[in-house]
Amino acid sequence: MIRKATPADAACVAPLIYEAIGSIAHTLTGAVEADEAIRVIEAFFRMERNRLSYENAVVAEVGGEPVGLALFYHGSRTEELDRPFVQRLARLTGIAPVIVKEARSDEFYLDTLAVRADQRGKGIGRRLLARFEAEARARGHERIALLVDQENPQARKLYESIGYRPDGTLLVSGHLYDHMVKQISVLI
Repeated sequence: MIRKATPADAACVAPLIYEAIGSIAHTLTGAVEADEAIRVIEAFFRMERNRLSYENAVVAEVGGEPVGLALFYHGSRTEELDRPFVQRLARLTGIAPVIVKEARSDEFYLDTLAVRADQRGKGIGRRLLARFEAEARARGHERIALLVDQENPQARKLYESIGYRPDGTLLVSGHLYDHMVKQISVLI
């Protein structure tokens, strides 16, 4: 089952988000250690109006337990949704950082897709991607996009198999990502 996320999902999904976004988690949170980054991600997930908020997520459940999630938002909201991270980092370091804008302003963006390791290969990722596309259609967005780490050919193969095509590269937190897009028809 795939459902809207709630703040109560935070403890289950924060480690998944961390695993999926890797070094970006440290860039966003300012945390050095993984445990600290996961705690900060968990706190942001419980809050509203930020990139990692439950408001922007759907959760896949198996046996009533969250085993995967998809986080998404429109690229035109990136600055607003990243502001809480910039403010946190400015408080920690005294410097307001510039966070690389992953999403373009004209696209509905899949920020994070993650499935728990023991549940992979069961079609959960594909169902989450389908839900992301359904959300885009329902909101009237024709262009959807995501980033895939160039060191993750398996994920890229999945995205290409459902119609995503690369249209550029982006350096984020020291890693090269392919920006991939897909045109979809919207509901009228």
